[in-house]
Amino acid sequence: MRPSLKSIVLTVVIGTPALLAAAHEFWLAPPHYFVAAGQKINLQTWVGENFTGQRWAGKSSRITRFVHAGPAGTEDLTTSATQADTLQTALTFAQPGTHVVALATNDAYLEQTAEQFNTYLKEEGLDNVLVLRQQRNELTNPAREAYRRCAKTLIQVGKVNSRDTARAYARPVGLPLELIPEQNPYLLRPGAVLTVRVVQDGQPVTGALVQVWQRQPGQKPKASRLYSNLSGRILLRLSTPGSYMLSTVRMAAIPDHTRADWHSTWASLTFGTAGPNGY
Repeated sequence: MRPSLKSIVLTVVIGTPALLAAAHEFWLAPPHYFVAAGQKINLQTWVGENFTGQRWAGKSSRITRFVHAGPAGTEDLTTSATQADTLQTALTFAQPGTHVVALATNDAYLEQTAEQFNTYLKEEGLDNVLVLRQQRNELTNPAREAYRRCAKTLIQVGKVNSRDTARAYARPVGLPLELIPEQNPYLLRPGAVLTVRVVQDGQPVTGALVQVWQRQPGQKPKASRLYSNLSGRILLRLSTPGSYMLSTVRMAAIPDHTRADWHSTWASLTFGTAGPNGY
């Protein structure tokens, strides 16, 4: 039984190697989460584990959606960002406010042994898939997986304004799977609680495992695991200033087994929080 909403307010704790070993996170990493109005920055896409990794080597042809949402509305930048082989992610943030940048990829394919796949399902909280494999007597079978990725980042331009009516951070941007904060993390002080919704195809996801990494400058990331409640929400305590990444994955069987038996969708959200002197 998953914990109730009241019981899932957690302070981030250090994750174990077993928890982090099977992670396959994909995230957007701005050089700074706090920028000045008019500043141009080059966002990077990263892939790895434990909120550390390397630049994603995927071509722009893998991108199906690249959007920028802010006080002035939402811009679909997919065409301009994917004209060259290398994804173009340099953006100028003209207006003050809290901005969202998001992207989604098409499918890539992976094959794993039965042991690898079953371990992966356990560590990513995909119990429903594990049960289905057991019901089908497939626990000893290797698995072919098609997977796609969705990533979002929040960037604060200029001073934070509590009267920001645009609320771009709290609006869906049309990704297949999204992590949507209901408060602006840039307005929250360390120790405050942030509510985040897990939404798939516009519907809340119950019982989804959301892994959370928090990193302070010069320190190793810390990790925790939260589960969404009946309304698809988690409560995350922002224990210390620094950068945060949230990640979740959903998986379903594919009736047509031409290239894959299972289809997974990954989603991540990154943002920073400031201490008394900024961050």
